[in-house]
Amino acid sequence: MVFINLETNCVDGDWLSYKVEVTVKSQKGKCTFGHKVGDKIVFDGKSVKGDVCYSALMVLLPKVYAMRYGVEFPWSKNKDIIVNACPDAENPVVFEIRRIRK
Repeated sequence: MVFINLETNCVDGDWLSYKVEVTVKSQKGKCTFGHKVGDKIVFDGKSVKGDVCYSALMVLLPKVYAMRYGVEFPWSKNKDIIVNACPDAENPVVFEIRRIRK
């Protein structure tokens, strides 16, 4: 039996957190930072691996953080995947945010 403490977000004394991978799924126009389809950024709770521009990072972090701790977005068909675009409307980069369940 697994005990999940909803107040502390712990499972049997261990923090319930997941690694999250963010992948560029599409890019239109010219991304001034240089993001290209297939680029990956990995958030493991201790570090961020991969290059990401600050504008994209600011819109990605709330969802990455939520997904690291088990949040599910009701409009997403796959509860482990959500998409988010960077704020540059002229040259949008679309990112897939994927929770990696161990």
